[in-house]
Amino acid sequence: MPSRTIVEAVNDALGVALSEDDRVLVLGEDVGRNGGVFRATDGLFERFGAERVVDTPLSEAGIIGTSVGLAMYGLRPVAEIQFLGFSLEAFSQLLAQAARVRWRSAGRYTCPLVVRAPFGVGVRAPELHSDALEAHFVHTPGIKVVAPSNPYDTKGLLLAAIDDPDPVLVVEPLRGYRTVRGEVPEGRYTVPLGQAGVLREGRDVTIISWSQSVHVSMAAAEALAGEGIEAEVIDLRTLSPFDADTIVSSVQKTGRAVVVHEAPKTGGLGAEIVATINERALLSLEAPVARVTAFDTHLPTALLEDHYIPTPARVATAVRATVHF
Repeated sequence: MPSRTIVEAVNDALGVALSEDDRVLVLGEDVGRNGGVFRATDGLFERFGAERVVDTPLSEAGIIGTSVGLAMYGLRPVAEIQFLGFSLEAFSQLLAQAARVRWRSAGRYTCPLVVRAPFGVGVRAPELHSDALEAHFVHTPGIKVVAPSNPYDTKGLLLAAIDDPDPVLVVEPLRGYRTVRGEVPEGRYTVPLGQAGVLREGRDVTIISWSQSVHVSMAAAEALAGEGIEAEVIDLRTLSPFDADTIVSSVQKTGRAVVVHEAPKTGGLGAEIVATINERALLSLEAPVARVTAFDTHLPTALLEDHYIPTPARVATAVRATVHF
């Protein structure tokens, strides 16, 4: 089984989808001849041609608006937005159009559209390039959101998203594109949407995270094990709809929980997870659920990035406070 990075897993998944289904096409800024700003579509233009791998003008609204029409026509477009922060330019097309097609048409039409976008800090990008905006989309009915943390899940979730009859946003960890490597099977396989993964078993506390924050959580859990604290780590994988059953089952076992994400704290997805735990597992809690997040500010300049996002040390501190509450 070959070892691949996350960005290589994206490329592999797109190659599989394009080769198996003539309805699939890839479109976005520089995805064709240039192979994508991060090389995620490298070689696909040469393999499948300009009608299947389409370079678009620099217009996020145009990319998504065109993709909505293509999807309703019966094709399966995979649109790339170079950075999730740039999706602000296509909010109307995503939230008011793509997400409402099934509802607006009373089920007569669907919109099998996939939007890919990297996000997150760690590469010292300029303003808007690294913003973690996933909560905006999770809050919108009609659109699914997935956030893989490793190459295996990246390929499987992307192929599952392409198969889905409704719009799916795939947010990919910018910091992990080339730093996270793992085994990825050849050919087609899928990872089910809406199903979290338990990466580490534990008895004392549940840590819930997604995307690059999973690796921060795992590092904290390994460090805490040396202190006798055994943390269970859940990789949410799908953010909407998220796997509440796996979270609740784990918290009922451990009695404690910590949620970790790179987005600002107020109104983040972590708040919804805390609310779900309170609704379904309140009587199992031995301590309040803690959150380790970015701060309620705009993403700072590059030199301050490392102070803005959760770190293993911050996660470990929150876990200790929860365990010893």
